[in-house]
Amino acid sequence: MKPNELILIVEDDDAISKLLTISLFEYGYKTRYANTLTLAKREYISHNPMLIILDLGLPDGDGKKLIKEVRKESKTPIIVLSARREEKEIIAALDLGADDYVTKPFSASELLARVRSTLRRVHHDISPQRLTCKDLSIDFTTKEVMLNEALLKLTPTEYALLRYLMQNANKVLPHQQILKAVWGVGYQNEMQYLRTYINSLRKKIEKSSTRPEYITTESSIGYRFCQCEHEKGDE
Repeated sequence: MKPNELILIVEDDDAISKLLTISLFEYGYKTRYANTLTLAKREYISHNPMLIILDLGLPDGDGKKLIKEVRKESKTPIIVLSARREEKEIIAALDLGADDYVTKPFSASELLARVRSTLRRVHHDISPQRLTCKDLSIDFTTKEVMLNEALLKLTPTEYALLRYLMQNANKVLPHQQILKAVWGVGYQNEMQYLRTYINSLRKKIEKSSTRPEYITTESSIGYRFCQCEHEKGDE
């Protein structure tokens, strides 16, 4: 994404809104501001922002309602910025379609990094033929996975899991979401399946299973895969 894209800030704390506006402006992003759910809906419809930074505790309602409404009609990236740290709140927001979740108090530099990463991911969300992350690459045409330029042998399930993780790189993926996507409806509670295959993948792609570089654990929530580079191939 190019600079000067419009970002909608939905936040009822004026001090936080000003901090976000100044920080985003320094990186070339234009912003709009809404301090209520009602105003946020109006701003979203009127200005079609490229990304939304969303607080959940708004004076006239729960911010998750906006996630639900936006997801009915678009894939506009949403980063939740909230003081709610409960696991159920984080999972609920991600399950509704939020792209990321940052808890308060927060680091402005970290949030900006999340914004840039999310916008890069959206920019490249074009069904690439190949994804690369560090020394690991996956080719969707040949279904080959390479690590340090050597062919990696994976089972069909390991390949399906790795593909899903890499296609959603740098995004927090709840356990149940991964299980449903890879194994199908009815497997959302089969946590042991997921742990077993995550451990198996880590043994094959990580230098150290105790300090993973590719598949990191989001405590009590799920997993996140490192940032990938997209390749469309020859046209």
